[in-house]
Amino acid sequence: MSTHSKQQAVDAIKKKLTGKALSYNEIFSIMDEIANQRLGPVLTTYFAAAGFMEGFNDEELYFLAKAMVDTGPRLHFNGVVADKHSTGGVAGTRTTMILVPIIAAAGFQIPKTSSRAITSPAGTADTMEVVAPVTFSPKQIEALVARVGGCIVWGGHLGLAPADDVIIQVEEPLAFESFDKIIVSIMAKKVASGATHVVFDVPVGPTMKISHFKDAEVIARKFTFLADKFDMKVIVDINEALENAGRGIGPVLETRDVFAVLGQDPDRPLALEAKALRLAGKLLSLCFADTKGKEGMDGEKVAREMLASGQAMKKMREIIKVQGGDPDVDVARMQPGKFRHEIKSLRSGRVVRIDNREITVVCRILGCPTDKRAGMYLNRKLEETVDKGDILCTIYSSDKWRLAEAVETMKNVRVYSVE
Repeated sequence: MSTHSKQQAVDAIKKKLTGKALSYNEIFSIMDEIANQRLGPVLTTYFAAAGFMEGFNDEELYFLAKAMVDTGPRLHFNGVVADKHSTGGVAGTRTTMILVPIIAAAGFQIPKTSSRAITSPAGTADTMEVVAPVTFSPKQIEALVARVGGCIVWGGHLGLAPADDVIIQVEEPLAFESFDKIIVSIMAKKVASGATHVVFDVPVGPTMKISHFKDAEVIARKFTFLADKFDMKVIVDINEALENAGRGIGPVLETRDVFAVLGQDPDRPLALEAKALRLAGKLLSLCFADTKGKEGMDGEKVAREMLASGQAMKKMREIIKVQGGDPDVDVARMQPGKFRHEIKSLRSGRVVRIDNREITVVCRILGCPTDKRAGMYLNRKLEETVDKGDILCTIYSSDKWRLAEAVETMKNVRVYSVE
């Protein structure tokens, strides 16, 4: 390591702290030092804080994403490569595990790298791990996609955009993520994973990560700007999220929801199905537009056919098999934690609010995501009427002490508001 390159990075951080814009070379020097773990946590934190306070202009956001990609490995595919990303923060809305097999069944490559939980009770990688291994090298991922068209794997192990992973580590204790940082992080990972066509899911709601539509619009504008720079086709789906789309929260319970939709069970969570179909439909339409002979095809109609005909379920079982899981897994027989408690309504009325943030707090206490069987099942959803004594939700854990602590916590937090 040359002291010159480190000094260049330090000078660039000082410049950012005084509110000045940085050039590509300055940003590259910082990302290179961070990616190779030469900068140290204190200086990395100064950089994260400088970005949080001053923000970045559009050009700097592009430089940041480009430098993150340029300092790490990349996945290589030919042709149309579909992908999906959610800005997240919504517990129990596992659309990725429904969307990926739909897209792959429709004939497009979709190498989906997902995160483990940072702020939610379970990430897609935590949930997929219930049915199959999720840790693979870049070469193995290319092979999985060549065999079955898609995969659902953990992205944290791949070292794509390595500087980003280090910055996430310094931000985690403070639990702050600036919107700019989220945008750059997502974009760098998408470019590094070879994506050409991407649907971005941006849920907005009072207890979501993004609570105002005006913020969602700023994020959408920046996404679109960056996608254009990287020659990527994107569609941004800004949607109001007042409650969780599925009924299960926590890895095993969310897996059961996913398989209920893929298997078209009569009592499947319809809100989860509708959201997954909407996102899959938009992504397919985007891909069809650039596929010879398929221009103008209706993505949502095809997505619906893949689900209704059982082709999406068949594809999911193929993906599970190549990832080393049991393709014949019977998810209906998967049981949540053996210690359980029913939370009952103290009054009659209707459900007027479900607090996603409080659900996350309670599920973390129950042991999510490490305890795959821990979690919460929402027996009641928004606008449903309840009588006094009706079950609102059921909580589960593999540890009776964690369950007891969660029961105690639920006396003091309002997951459900009934009026």
